[in-house]
Amino acid sequence: MKKVYLAMSADIIHHGHINVIDEARKLGEETVGILTDQVIATYKRFPVIEFEQRKKIVENLKGVSAVIPQDTLDYVPNLLKLKPDYVVHGDDWKTGIQKEIREKVIETLKEWGGELVEVEYTKGVSVSRLDQTLQEIGTTPQIRISRLRKLLEVKPILRFMEAHNGLTGLIVEKLRISQGDIVKQFDGMWVSSLCDSTVKGKPDIELVDNSSRLNTINDILEVTTKPIIMDGDTGGHVEHFAYLVKSLERLGVSAVIIEDKVGLKKNSLFGTDAEQEQDSIEHFSSKISRGKQAQVTEDFMIIARVESLILKAGLEDALKRAKAYIEAGADGIMIHSKEKEPDEIFEFCREFRKVNKKTALVAVPSTYSQVRESELAELGVDIVIYANHLLRSAYPAMIDTAQRILENERALESEECCMSIKDILHLIPGGS
Repeated sequence: MKKVYLAMSADIIHHGHINVIDEARKLGEETVGILTDQVIATYKRFPVIEFEQRKKIVENLKGVSAVIPQDTLDYVPNLLKLKPDYVVHGDDWKTGIQKEIREKVIETLKEWGGELVEVEYTKGVSVSRLDQTLQEIGTTPQIRISRLRKLLEVKPILRFMEAHNGLTGLIVEKLRISQGDIVKQFDGMWVSSLCDSTVKGKPDIELVDNSSRLNTINDILEVTTKPIIMDGDTGGHVEHFAYLVKSLERLGVSAVIIEDKVGLKKNSLFGTDAEQEQDSIEHFSSKISRGKQAQVTEDFMIIARVESLILKAGLEDALKRAKAYIEAGADGIMIHSKEKEPDEIFEFCREFRKVNKKTALVAVPSTYSQVRESELAELGVDIVIYANHLLRSAYPAMIDTAQRILENERALESEECCMSIKDILHLIPGGS
């Protein structure tokens, strides 16, 4: 029999997929390549159904002879192994991000006289619309909590963007850009104490209490599905931190990051210009341990933020503390710096990864913003957090608009800076 190959994610199977499988079966023995979780997560979203479950579903579809993993968006590696007579695909990939993939398939098949067979696109089916429907249905706290750990397993580096209300949460949730055959998006939201305090017009000194912080998080949870990491400042008293962990789990937050400082909290980017005291290793470790004992799920993460570089205590102190915090139960380490060059961050990452290959490593390139994600990933960083950029960009824009109105005593000159009222009405689902 002739050999036939087709590939799919099989995360949401509809009658269009069945039609393609039926057409492929007419041509010969059919092998289906299922895109792995890693592949789907890099260009689309985290799959609703895990790879092994998707594989089992497709194996039980009529006409499918074999199912194999496809480890890249590119078909070529599997084609070279199988050398199929036919590759079957819907005819909807001639434009857009899959156009280059299609061209590679055609060129590769020429090597042994294979043929691309394109099945007419099934009308009335839209995977993107189905995706949108799933998003509108929402998620559960249990599913959202576990998403962070699953993403860490399948992606080389995660990007988290600051969100300080429901609207900015929607930006992080929905924004996607296409570059070649890659779709880029944010993996989740960082709820910053600095931003949460600033939008309330209050200083970043732990003045905004946890009840208010949790209200902000709840506003974001109600309109999004991606994982959330909360900036927990120092975590407060040991006994209080245990209750915070339980509250965050109950809401569906995936992780909290707490910093090893004591006393009145001052923003780390002040460094030694403001009086800041680092907690003892023993006391901070006990806080981590108490938090881990309090949590109910295995998926929730407590990440320890090491302030040694900020406070000029040195690399050795930072590494010593990271080791102790992990032994106390920390699921990750965030290393922070206020330097404009990334040298000390790079050095910490290299030394840390020499002795610890598994623990999640977090970087926040606020001051050393010239560093690319790929550089951090090469050094073993798992999560990069853009900690305050939506707020920092919104404030100058609002000042500019307000100044134009004051200067001209009317709103006309500010209109070019603003969305139309119509667009605002359509911005939020259900608002029009």
